[in-house]
Amino acid sequence: MESYHAVLEAIAAAPGDGVLAIIISVEGSAYQKEGTCMWIGANGETVGLLSGGCLEEAAAAYAREILANRQAAAVSFDLRTEDDWSWGQGAGCNGLIRVWFEPVTGDTKPVWLALKRCLDRGEHVLMVRSIMYPDERPFFQSETGEQFGGCRRTPHREWREWLHKTPFYQGRSGLYEVDGETFYVQHFWPKPRLVVFGAGPDAPPLVSAAKAAGFSVTVSDWRPAFCHPSHVSDADEWVVGFPHETVPMLHLNERDFVIVMTHQFERDRELVSLLADKPLAYLGVLGPRRRTDRLFPSGSAPPFVRSPVGLSIGARSPHEIAISITAELISVLRRHGAEAAQ
Repeated sequence: MESYHAVLEAIAAAPGDGVLAIIISVEGSAYQKEGTCMWIGANGETVGLLSGGCLEEAAAAYAREILANRQAAAVSFDLRTEDDWSWGQGAGCNGLIRVWFEPVTGDTKPVWLALKRCLDRGEHVLMVRSIMYPDERPFFQSETGEQFGGCRRTPHREWREWLHKTPFYQGRSGLYEVDGETFYVQHFWPKPRLVVFGAGPDAPPLVSAAKAAGFSVTVSDWRPAFCHPSHVSDADEWVVGFPHETVPMLHLNERDFVIVMTHQFERDRELVSLLADKPLAYLGVLGPRRRTDRLFPSGSAPPFVRSPVGLSIGARSPHEIAISITAELISVLRRHGAEAAQ
């Protein structure tokens, strides 16, 4: 999903210093967009990609120089030419990519660990970084008001507006001008949570696919033998109990994605009665539409309920169905297409 989650994990586990590389500007087309991150450890370890493979070696070389000087800097890579004498060895990506290299050392690592803690708590964080003054510390603020990073200037009004008025998983990271000064602005979003009700044989492929796409996945089922790491190993959380017990425990909100797939009609009916009034980002019910309609007292499912779940790709096997469902979750998360905004 978002590269910075894996990068922050790498920073937390790194035994020493390193460099955080962030794409801050793209002109033309490129494999990755603004906000994409890569970790380059002093020990040579790398996590994340800035391109399809044509920039990483050059980025690692610049990182060594940045780390030696302990000085942040922006570097431009021109991939618009198709000869073998330019960056990318004739990649022909037709893009000009500007990358910010930020040294992560003993005195700055706590800032990135603080960011990771905010994201782990499910909080949206805004970072604002002066490009004109690379020695200046960045500004971070979480949606709950926590500020960190070491920036000593008074935050601009626009910064807090960007933080509090940006819809979930929206907002463009990139370069902005405020009062004649150029800043790099990045939105850091927590992993979106997917809650899967039902831990039958078709649950593990869906959990694995959604986890690989960057979702934090919770599985809930009333059967302890099914709702267990030995059966659904890729889940992040296992909540055992009946719907009337587990739904209140999960504290579902407008950022959550939920799929009902217990394969038991009365259990599904109980679940949709508990979930229908929740302000969810996504509610899907596995099975044909006519079965889902019967779950509701009116005999018709509300328009916001996705059924059958998944994009129509002709999926048949559990793994194919898992891919189609995950694709639909991504589409809704990214607000791709008019139907995803409903």
